[in-house]
Amino acid sequence: MSDALTDAQWTRYERDGYLHLGRVLSDAELAGLQQRIDDIMLGKATTDYDKLLMQLDSDDGDYATAPEQSRGHKGATLDYRKIQDLERDPLFLAFMQKPVFRDICARAYGPAASVSAFRAMFMNKPANKGTFLPWHQDRWTFLDRDPEITLWTALDPATVANGCVQIIPQSHKLGLINPEHSSGFLKDEHVARHCDPKRIVHLELQPGEAVLMHNWLLHASDVNRSGTARRAFSVCYMDAKTRNTRHDTSYPVIFGENALDPHALEA
Repeated sequence: MSDALTDAQWTRYERDGYLHLGRVLSDAELAGLQQRIDDIMLGKATTDYDKLLMQLDSDDGDYATAPEQSRGHKGATLDYRKIQDLERDPLFLAFMQKPVFRDICARAYGPAASVSAFRAMFMNKPANKGTFLPWHQDRWTFLDRDPEITLWTALDPATVANGCVQIIPQSHKLGLINPEHSSGFLKDEHVARHCDPKRIVHLELQPGEAVLMHNWLLHASDVNRSGTARRAFSVCYMDAKTRNTRHDTSYPVIFGENALDPHALEA
């Protein structure tokens, strides 16, 4: 993977709302992240678990019945659905700061802009389990401006069988479809209107490959019907000027002045 996109790639992303980036992790980097996230799930990592937002997978695949997301370890198991705030981990932070991601953020927010992470999270669909994620756009009503981009990286093969991300190409051009919903989830009538099964593209990826997505791109994902887990790492990058209108919350700077330093975290 190059350290920067070509203008043609960026034009294709702006047209379609997504872009396959290809392989962004070396074999060693991939193995390191795979081992680190398993160690975190199993309680073997040297980390402050009280600062990690963690959620176990649902028992029945229903998003509505998924356990609460809260800080702290929930037991030694590989059946976590989500682990957030991974910018606190030096290995994951170093990956988040790859030059190609810096280039993408500069194109989205401007070359002089500092960039924060709204969320840096592990997403998992355990083998023969997983939670169905309904159709939605990534947006949050408590932010004073909408983050624009998410980088989604496969840590395992992402296939139709194990619940890979599904998208509707160019749907980001529709604008906000259900702006009243705090997290951008669609109503049934919106799904019927905008999510024609004939238009769905399944984002199948090999381990170490990544895809760039506009946050307003309609997407969903199914349960895992295979014996292979679907581990992934997803980062939403936003302009560091973004503010939380409900709480006095600071967001970690990834690129620009006062950016986090992986070496300082190791210390």
